[in-house]
Amino acid sequence: MGKYFGTSGIREVVNERLTPDLALKVGKALGTYLGEGKVVVGKDTRTSGEMLKNALISGLLSTGVDVIDIDLSPTPLTGFAIKLYEADAGVTITASHNPPEYNGIKVWQPNGMAYTSEMENELERILEKGKFQQVSWNDIGELTRADPKKEYIKKALEMIELSKGYKVVVDCGNGAGSILSPYLQRELGNKVVSLNSHPSGFFVRELEPNAKSLLALSKAVKSLGADVGIAHDGDADRIGVIDDQGNFVEYEVMLSLISSYMLRKFGKGKIITTVDAGFALDDYIKPLGGEVARVKVGDVAVAEGIVRENAVFGGEPSGTWIIPQWNLTPDGIFAGVLVLEMIDKLGPLSEIAKGVPRYVTLRAKIPCPNEKKAKAMEFIKREVLENFEYKRIIDIDGIRIENDEWWILFRPSGTEPIMRITLEAHTKKKAEELMEKAEEVVKRAIKSV
Repeated sequence: MGKYFGTSGIREVVNERLTPDLALKVGKALGTYLGEGKVVVGKDTRTSGEMLKNALISGLLSTGVDVIDIDLSPTPLTGFAIKLYEADAGVTITASHNPPEYNGIKVWQPNGMAYTSEMENELERILEKGKFQQVSWNDIGELTRADPKKEYIKKALEMIELSKGYKVVVDCGNGAGSILSPYLQRELGNKVVSLNSHPSGFFVRELEPNAKSLLALSKAVKSLGADVGIAHDGDADRIGVIDDQGNFVEYEVMLSLISSYMLRKFGKGKIITTVDAGFALDDYIKPLGGEVARVKVGDVAVAEGIVRENAVFGGEPSGTWIIPQWNLTPDGIFAGVLVLEMIDKLGPLSEIAKGVPRYVTLRAKIPCPNEKKAKAMEFIKREVLENFEYKRIIDIDGIRIENDEWWILFRPSGTEPIMRITLEAHTKKKAEELMEKAEEVVKRAIKSV
């Protein structure tokens, strides 16, 4: 991990580490890296978005690179616009599901995939050197403004087909999805009720679309007798789903359902997921000829895995889905209409979800200063080898140990000063037992460094 870029671009508290000055330099660094061409730039609804976007655009223009400013734009729309306008890169000013005081800078490739860590390292080197390409007054890049929403909706409608309309409640969390998600659902022929869908940098709910943050959506679905509730985070690269009974459909269950639907829709093949995904996915898709391949956490690793394995679908158990037939950008908005198509073809969500195996998943976050993470992980690896009886180890991202009936993942967060423990077991008793032991190991590790 570099000085500026973490597992999901740059993400910091505004006007602490993430300042207009840094955004300006990132713009200059990206322009220097590209040498020429054009870049699409969008932002989410955060109060600091305009300030950082303008600084970044100034940096890009100073290097002679042209900029297409799509302004308020969910990440999926930025990814779509890069391909639509045949741009050489894209940038979203967003901190995704982080609280409102955060913002970030995420850079995208021409194919809609996020910049890899190698590409980000190159940007880091240019930033560190501070030697930026600078052009004369008559070669400064050209700034144009565009709105790709209509084209996005038109293309999405060509790919999704419903036999009838449904009642859908859409909760955008006051984020950038507000300008697109409810409108796409309506264009699909659904009756749409929107919740928290006025763009605002003062978010009404916690942005991560989970069971706790979506209680209002859950109530709305139930009281309105809706067929489904669709929710997003700040930049709408994630999806959270409420079923027709008003229950939050756990991420792992939703990942299994949509993976199996993609296998039905496009034929057998590989499904890419991350090291923090459970066994339910493997068990559920095997009968359909699906095979799971696990990669590092993060949408870049998932997208790279999709390309490498020519996979049918890729997703993380955080509601981040990549639909390769659509784009390599994580897209919670297109995911929302894909869920509607699945319901249309397979039946009510509460019914089809019953077929997915349920295991006990526990998660824990333990505070750990960033500078202690590497040493703590070395300690954890030693302790794990000595204290746990397991059959397999995956160490591509943190340390995941597996038995046939449980697994534990120890992993340092790439966006926060914490260590994460994720585990799964067939019984609650076993899961709690493993978590107690795992937390003890992590706390000892942090103390020891």
